[in-house]
Amino acid sequence: MKSERVLLLPGWQNSGPDHWQSHWERLHGDERVEQHDWDWPKRGDWMARLDEALLQDDAPALLVAHSLGCQLVAAWAEHSQHTARVKGALLVAPPDTEHEAMPPQLHNWRPIRRPRLPFPSITVISSDDPYGAAERTLQMAQDWGSQVVMAGPRGHLNSASGLGDWPEGRQLLEDLARR
Repeated sequence: MKSERVLLLPGWQNSGPDHWQSHWERLHGDERVEQHDWDWPKRGDWMARLDEALLQDDAPALLVAHSLGCQLVAAWAEHSQHTARVKGALLVAPPDTEHEAMPPQLHNWRPIRRPRLPFPSITVISSDDPYGAAERTLQMAQDWGSQVVMAGPRGHLNSASGLGDWPEGRQLLEDLARR
């Protein structure tokens, strides 16, 4: 993966220091795409920020999204003129932002964007994710044209899941890079 940039796309409220994305940033030098507002995320603002990050460098990028970052990738890919800069996306624990129990800060992420992604992707799904029923998340992944990896009962695949630096996830990213 030396020729590609790895862009980390955290979800709502960012990824804390014990999150696997933060481990990857420290261990592998992956680049976190910083958002202007992590607490009240606006879909259009986050999409514009992803475009800005991609345009900072001509190298192809691998997107590594967690939670709301997955919804960002789907919405961005539907509208951006720069999708050819992306070699692939690892989408981990996409939330069901259409669920009535979602906090009001996430209501502007409705409806979920579902067009087929214009680049290869892998979606990792936990069977007991509190932010998205496995059946709904599986349907999203199928709509996006993603390869699906079922991770078993691992919660939201975040720091509370005890993944550490999550070597299994890194292997999936390396597999995606080789495509």
